[in-house]
Amino acid sequence: MTGLVIKNTGSHYIVLTEDGVERPCLAKGNLRLRGFRSTNPIVVGDHVVVEQTSGQAEEETLYIKDILPRKNYIIRRAANLSKESHILAANIDASFLVCTIAAPETSTTFIDRFLATAEAYRVPTELIFNKIDLYTPEAIDYMEELYEGIGYPCHRVSATTGEGVEALIDHLKGKITLFSGHSGVGKSTLINQLIPGVELRTGSISLAHFKGMHTTTFSQMVPLPYPEGGYLIDTPGIKGFGMLEMEEAEVSHYFPELFEESTACRFGNCTHTHEPGCAVREAVEAGRIASSRYISYLGILEDKESGKYRPEYK
Repeated sequence: MTGLVIKNTGSHYIVLTEDGVERPCLAKGNLRLRGFRSTNPIVVGDHVVVEQTSGQAEEETLYIKDILPRKNYIIRRAANLSKESHILAANIDASFLVCTIAAPETSTTFIDRFLATAEAYRVPTELIFNKIDLYTPEAIDYMEELYEGIGYPCHRVSATTGEGVEALIDHLKGKITLFSGHSGVGKSTLINQLIPGVELRTGSISLAHFKGMHTTTFSQMVPLPYPEGGYLIDTPGIKGFGMLEMEEAEVSHYFPELFEESTACRFGNCTHTHEPGCAVREAVEAGRIASSRYISYLGILEDKESGKYRPEYK
């Protein structure tokens, strides 16, 4: 029997099986021994094969014995360095990164790392700038102009007042969409606005650290109440975004504007760091590439050289 993983609470999973029933499952022991270097070898969005143990009916348990091939996923370096990676979700049609200009601030470094990973796995991504009721439109103008100029659609919303929320719905219908972002950016409140009655837990900002308090502690797929169907994947808030599975020579490929300019570089293997005739550095100096984007690119290269993930990349 096959099914779709719709909730992951650590070692326990809820699988929507092919007969339309949501069933609790455990991971089969030998599944964890196949060389998975991840904090979560089974993730929300995975298509899996499950089997049932024999015995008394009330004692029967479903086990996930295999994961079917993934078409894509969003991955980051795990905070637990004993493991290599943490996968946010798999088999997604689109992703939304929920950002805030302040309370808490979402840095361009964090945004750029998320976008580069999404580019690597061809996951269309859009940015949501939430809490627009807390600051002036001018505060968002630079960020919106920057990212829409590269090709990433941006949305201005207030999950508290509902402003801009209705316009997001057409972007979700019929798709499996990942929602991600820092804790405290209002992700759960926004989802509660988009899907009335879902009643996800919400939390306030910690005054001591001016950062969000974690309210989502596990990943889950929430069905959308539209005729077109679809799911929204809610994930726990993430602090940093360390990069994985990128070769140094490929990093610039995942920055669309760098890749476009790089076709004019003098050397085909230009790293855009020191080489003469580098069209990318010339574009940065001319203002065609934002300095923040170039700094993010250099930061990822630095990670690759040192082999380290430094959590200050937020």
